[in-house]
Amino acid sequence: MRKTIIAVSALPLLVTLMAAPTVSALPQLSGAPVEFNVLTKDGASATQVEQAVKAAGGTILERNDAVGLLTAKAPANGFTERLARNGSVMSATKSQTIGHAPGAGKKKRDKDVEKERGTGNKNQNQAKTPVGLDPLDEQLWGLKSIRADLARDKTIGDKRVKVGIIDTGVEASHPDIAPNFDRKLSRNFTKDIPFDELGNEIDGPCEYRGCVDPADVDHGGHGTHVAGTVAAAANGFGLSGVAPGVSIVNLRAGQDYGFFFLQPTVNALTYAADNGIDVVNMSFYVDPWLYNCDNNPADTPEQQAQQRMIKTAMTRALNYAHRKGVTLISAYGNDATDAGKPKPDTSSPDFPLNTAHNRTIDNATCQSMPSEHPNVINVSAYGPSGNKSDFSTYGLEQISVSAPGGFRFDYPGTPWFKSYDNNILSTYPQKVLVEEGYVDAAGNVTPGGAAVGVVKLDRPGAYYKPLQGTSMAAPHATGVAALIISTYGKFKGNDVSLDPTKVERVLEGTATATPCPTPRTVTYPERPADWTATCEGDLEFNGFYGHGQIDAYQAIVGGAKFLK
Repeated sequence: MRKTIIAVSALPLLVTLMAAPTVSALPQLSGAPVEFNVLTKDGASATQVEQAVKAAGGTILERNDAVGLLTAKAPANGFTERLARNGSVMSATKSQTIGHAPGAGKKKRDKDVEKERGTGNKNQNQAKTPVGLDPLDEQLWGLKSIRADLARDKTIGDKRVKVGIIDTGVEASHPDIAPNFDRKLSRNFTKDIPFDELGNEIDGPCEYRGCVDPADVDHGGHGTHVAGTVAAAANGFGLSGVAPGVSIVNLRAGQDYGFFFLQPTVNALTYAADNGIDVVNMSFYVDPWLYNCDNNPADTPEQQAQQRMIKTAMTRALNYAHRKGVTLISAYGNDATDAGKPKPDTSSPDFPLNTAHNRTIDNATCQSMPSEHPNVINVSAYGPSGNKSDFSTYGLEQISVSAPGGFRFDYPGTPWFKSYDNNILSTYPQKVLVEEGYVDAAGNVTPGGAAVGVVKLDRPGAYYKPLQGTSMAAPHATGVAALIISTYGKFKGNDVSLDPTKVERVLEGTATATPCPTPRTVTYPERPADWTATCEGDLEFNGFYGHGQIDAYQAIVGGAKFLK
């Protein structure tokens, strides 16, 4: 899941709280100004912390009252020591880009993008008549696998149901995205980071004044791919999504190069909660830590403090969104590991680049956020054969359901093995394809693009690309959740509500129970030995498929009994 940076840095400082000293005893401020994340103590208000920040010599840049997370700018030295004397502050960490990051400029590859390691409610906004399939839908094996093609005979979803795509952005100009894009509600919570302090490229040059992209573009590609799977329009052109009649809201929290910082991610979640978003898709983890551990002995005290802040701030944000009616769906991960028995983490911190070190993960005190929050619906991935995707995270601890996520190495020993047709085809921005070398300056698909399955249709911006990952599985489930809300939600004017716990019950209860394979231990061809996976559990619930493979049609026609 992950792929697709932080309002926190690789060198944070934890503040130790103590009684406030006299002004004359305050540490001196020195050094160039940098950014800090400041988290309020339980029971304190963001206003109190803002006053503390100002008194300590800082300037507030962003403030999220719902979570109590603030971003401030202050001199590098002395600021956290001053804050440490204020009882309203829980912790403070540097959030500025620090240190040498050789090789930056290559897009981050995380658990949400394809990765190769080792080698019944009738509403006026629903379709009055059945809607057919679009031309490219014949290539969408995932759409048929979850019976979303049959579900649209009942409903394509209601336009008043709003799906938030918390990702790298959404390319609203794409002809399959434009009909369902909600421009009014869409927001960009990030600011491009062209270079770090040492001149290493991070997001590339700023294309817009102020380095803030409009809320209708995607210079990463990942978010547009996710959005297309959820709700590409059934318009007789291109391809269509699982819920082609609902609204797409861009809640950008990811940088162009695929990093997710803490503050933008928290801001996106609380914005969703406050603005009537019904379900959000989260195909990412909060950087720079794949697992946020309380006191991992391999990490410095400053790094430990940073991870504790991420866990606390994200827990607050996810709780807030869930309480206000947002269904939270997350990609489970592309780490080929049992989430309850995690392998050593060799990828963290992933920012700055080349700063990762080996860490043994204590499952009791380490969490990957947002997927390991109790109110999040985690989705594992399977391929066109129905077998668990080799890369997919699995395990009884956090899994909810499974969905089509692509599996390029599916069907070993057949001509389909390593075929890009085994992956998930969806919408993709032309600009990114040009940067990747898959489309030339004239807009034509290059030989390299054709080799990986890029498709171009005869309409401006109509490009499609196959990807694999639990990032591709999660939006299938998000689309089904949107159909569930469209069918069973309570409508009042332009708003709809359905308790997230009920959405989860329908999604899980109508999934197709799928047994563990025989034998239960699976070894994957051409993959490292540590990708070997053992399925635990029974037919009703197991570590590969959770409650089963999602079924859009059954959710619509048979979900009512799970609402009681």
